[in-house]
Amino acid sequence: MSQHKIAGAPISWGVCEVPGWGHQMQQDRVLSEMTQVGFSACEFGPLGFLPEEPALRSEVLKKHNLTAVGGFVPVVLYKADHDPEPEIRKELEAFRAAGAEVMVLAATTGNDDYNSRPELTENEWALLLRNLDKLESVAAEYGVRAVIHPHVGTIVEGPSDIERVVNGSGIGFCFDTGHMMIGGTDPVKFAQDHADRIGHVHLKDVRLTVAKRVIDGEINYYQGVIQGLYAPVGQGDVDMKAILAALNAAGYAGWYVLEQDNVLSQEPAVSEGPIEDAQASVDFLKAALAELD
Repeated sequence: MSQHKIAGAPISWGVCEVPGWGHQMQQDRVLSEMTQVGFSACEFGPLGFLPEEPALRSEVLKKHNLTAVGGFVPVVLYKADHDPEPEIRKELEAFRAAGAEVMVLAATTGNDDYNSRPELTENEWALLLRNLDKLESVAAEYGVRAVIHPHVGTIVEGPSDIERVVNGSGIGFCFDTGHMMIGGTDPVKFAQDHADRIGHVHLKDVRLTVAKRVIDGEINYYQGVIQGLYAPVGQGDVDMKAILAALNAAGYAGWYVLEQDNVLSQEPAVSEGPIEDAQASVDFLKAALAELD
């Protein structure tokens, strides 16, 4: 098991960058529960969850015996009047100070939610692709690997968007099994066809009955998460074992970050709530990976 790198993410505890997302659990409890379920590494979570000052960010993680994987960074990439490089360099300083390896870029719309997105012009797409390559190079200056995260409600969401990035940019992907499935991409096929472009993995499991309602526009993404869009890994409709087999066969050696997006209405009782689902996900992944060893 030691060769497989498994990490957690604050979103599994309902900690999210979207305003009004839900109750935000306290940092110490989230990090303590991560350690309790067996994580030794984690992503940063949204800006502000951990201290913005690089040395303090690293100190908080060390206090909880956690190492830094990296984190999710929403950024506007398609607007001619917005240069994303300064904000990314600022965040990369914190990544480097904490010893983080991966910056997960999301091509955000500029809105505060993931419920809708614009259609880009060809010029806007060309700028977005150039920015991806530029930011990949900038991140490399700091010893950090930048990847693009196809994500519901962002510019890079569905199969045609992903194809544009595959063909028009050299950046690697954050392979998020849940967001790819909801966006219309077969995650098993992507893992089989594009393993060489996968630089980071977010394992999410999806309940297709809820996902269909989101896809059909019956409910929005946020409502879907509230209604159980995501299940503990291994308990939904994503073929996790086939995906893990494809990644293993390709020699994937990066992080497996377990994520189950949650919206909390209030602080859960001790030993209840997100920790139970997180433990179930960890147990499933460790067992599934052990079968491949």
